[in-house]
Amino acid sequence: MKVGFVIQRYGTEILGGAEYCCRLLAERLAPRHHIEVLTTCARDYITWANEYPEGADRVRGVNIRRFPTSRTRDIQEFNRYSDWIFNNPHTRQDEMEWLRQQGPWSPALQEYIEKHASQYDVLVFFTYLYAPSVLGLKADPSRSILVPTAHDEPAIHLEIFKEVFSLPAGLAYLTEAERRFVRRTFELRAVTEEIAGCGVDMPGSRDQIAPDTDTTSGETYSAGPEPLAPHLRQRGAFFRRRHRIDGPFVLYGGRIDPGKGCEELFEYFATYAAEAEAAGADPATLFLMGTKLMPIPEEPWVRFAGTLSDQERAQALEAATIVVVPSPYESLSLLTLEAFAVGTPVLGNARSEVVTEHCRRSNAGLYYGDRDEFVESLKVLLADERLRRALGRNGREYIRRHYRWDVIIATYERMFQAVREPAAPARRR
Repeated sequence: MKVGFVIQRYGTEILGGAEYCCRLLAERLAPRHHIEVLTTCARDYITWANEYPEGADRVRGVNIRRFPTSRTRDIQEFNRYSDWIFNNPHTRQDEMEWLRQQGPWSPALQEYIEKHASQYDVLVFFTYLYAPSVLGLKADPSRSILVPTAHDEPAIHLEIFKEVFSLPAGLAYLTEAERRFVRRTFELRAVTEEIAGCGVDMPGSRDQIAPDTDTTSGETYSAGPEPLAPHLRQRGAFFRRRHRIDGPFVLYGGRIDPGKGCEELFEYFATYAAEAEAAGADPATLFLMGTKLMPIPEEPWVRFAGTLSDQERAQALEAATIVVVPSPYESLSLLTLEAFAVGTPVLGNARSEVVTEHCRRSNAGLYYGDRDEFVESLKVLLADERLRRALGRNGREYIRRHYRWDVIIATYERMFQAVREPAAPARRR
């Protein structure tokens, strides 16, 4: 089966969001189907500047076609326009101008989809928000699946998105919370709807964990045939030694951005650190990995490592005492699931329905609604090792039950058949 994946940007350097989920899925479906990713030359979602070469590419066994963007984004101008359009009466033309300013705007990509949609058995569009999906879904809705990655945000209430959700034959949700939100917000005409989710893959950590060892208790490691020194046998020892981390640390991974709740995270963590110091104790370290899009406090309790490789990211999640998920807007939260997969408990933002649902269903994390709850929850998790181990075991079991790749792939295979079969007679004529 020939399957086209449409996504705003694509590359191994992009380690979060819909783009990351798209790449993981494409790589696992490539041995089964002819997968072709249709995307832009952009790497940076702030500017959408053309950085990847235009044309055909192949990355990790997946064929890619890249098309240039015709304009870059002025983020300050776009934010001003967004503030106006979300708070004032406006026309459909105004919304289309908002879509163009948001980017990525690639007439070449749109033209290719319109001309070649019939060559694909199925087209899978990732995220409702951007122009490639808004415009591309119109090319062949009957053989299209939308992975909306939707949550309640101002943009989703624009009129143009009513049409977007009414078009596709299939809707692949990441969570039950997302499905509930989409169903109560839009009138749908899909012939198939599934909670497809996204599998969790931690190749770096799996290479280092002895196969007969439970990482939530015992936590011994083997990096090869030679026995390890005792000080390297503990959970996360390699990562801690490499980054010179002593004592407990709280890990955040992803875009370091106010929109991801990081400004609030810094404020709340500063309160915790001040209370710890007032009590004569050293505070835990707040360790940040990802892309820096805002100032980071210059405090002794903050460490910034930048963007890490897939393997080192996995090691960081495993080494962390706690993983914090401060974002109030999530459609899946891979950070939460990756933490669960390696047995690290999560402290999440209660304003995110998705994160709180993960924590409740798994019993693998706590969540906070305000500064005081953040500080007290953090203290509890840092102080109680038995609690952390119990939550870690629960998280690993949750991933085994719901987010194994074989389960995810089987779900997409069902959707491909459901979307493809009604159109098959027309293509055979």
